[in-house]
Amino acid sequence: MREPGIRFLAGAEMKILPTIENAYLVIRDGKIDSYGEMKDCPSDQEENYIDATGKMVLPTWCDSHTHIVYAGNREGEFVDRINGKTYKEIADNGGGIVNSAKKLQSTTELDLYNQSKKRLEEVIQMGTGAVEIKSGYGLTKDAELKMLRVIKKLNAAYDLPIKATFLGAHAVPSDYKDNKQGYLDMLISEVLPIIAEEKLADYIDIFCETGYFTVEDTELIMKAGRSYGLAPKIHVNQFTSIGGVQIGVKYGALSVDHLEVMNQEDIEILKGTDTMPVALPSCSYFLSIPYTPAREMLDAGLPLALATDYNPGSTPSGNMNFVVSTACIKMKMTPEEALNAATINGAYAMGLEGEVGSITVGKRANFIITEPINSYGFLPYSFGRDHIESVYLDGNRQIFGF
Repeated sequence: MREPGIRFLAGAEMKILPTIENAYLVIRDGKIDSYGEMKDCPSDQEENYIDATGKMVLPTWCDSHTHIVYAGNREGEFVDRINGKTYKEIADNGGGIVNSAKKLQSTTELDLYNQSKKRLEEVIQMGTGAVEIKSGYGLTKDAELKMLRVIKKLNAAYDLPIKATFLGAHAVPSDYKDNKQGYLDMLISEVLPIIAEEKLADYIDIFCETGYFTVEDTELIMKAGRSYGLAPKIHVNQFTSIGGVQIGVKYGALSVDHLEVMNQEDIEILKGTDTMPVALPSCSYFLSIPYTPAREMLDAGLPLALATDYNPGSTPSGNMNFVVSTACIKMKMTPEEALNAATINGAYAMGLEGEVGSITVGKRANFIITEPINSYGFLPYSFGRDHIESVYLDGNRQIFGF
């Protein structure tokens, strides 16, 4: 639990996880009304009483980087990688993001919504209570707008806060193979005005990476997005460090995400900024690429958030419990650091730190009740299961028909 006004945690702060043993929590009108030691529990009990003896109550996970709205799957590419093909080789042969785009372009908006809502309900059941969803698997004007409209419908239909990010610059589509600038110009002149008019996105993103989009492309997209009221977030440093972190900080990006490859200059430029570094450990696990150097970054005083990167190509999983475990096992984060990274810092990376991410009076009553466990360290330790008994959004238990 935390006092109001805390935006995010950095460095040594992330090792501190304030807890109360033998506690009570009062929810009223979907918000956290009060909490404290059980000896101080108000005597005028409400009619809905939950006995959590032996269990733990913690804020729901805040997953600040997903691509939940997509069509079909890419299990064939998974087998190709097992047989020795690299991610780049698959992409160069028409696979990867372009493959997903072809499937999505031919999928109706209703079908896309139905596929996506099932994934959203699954991640809610696994403890996610706030999520960011990106476009980027459309790669045409109509398909990108279709994705964003589906995200808007999901936001209206479910109780958890959902932030939408326009990621038209995820890859260069086949029709623009030799005209990347023409594609960027189309996104800026034809798609962004409609996004602004229909209020379809909160953020703008781009894949700043060798073979995809340059630092100059990134600057162009961030400037254009800001002119339409969209704050920047960036996919950066997944395979190479080409200056994307620096340009993100320059333009006040809310987050820089992936960061599997970090040099000292990247770390130094992030110090003292409001830009949140976001690590995606299940992507590293699935692709067998390096993990974000969390220990080096935290020891340098930086903050860090954790997210899933849920998508059909490099992370076909939205399980934040696995992300927390993997961060501890492979990135040497302590349980306290990982839990803070997956809650309050994840909330900040979506601009939601005032609504969710901690047990705080006045915030939305989005919380998890675990099964009976000995300590919160058991959550990352006992990987492979989520150990969640129930999930509440705005004080209401979430039950879906799986």
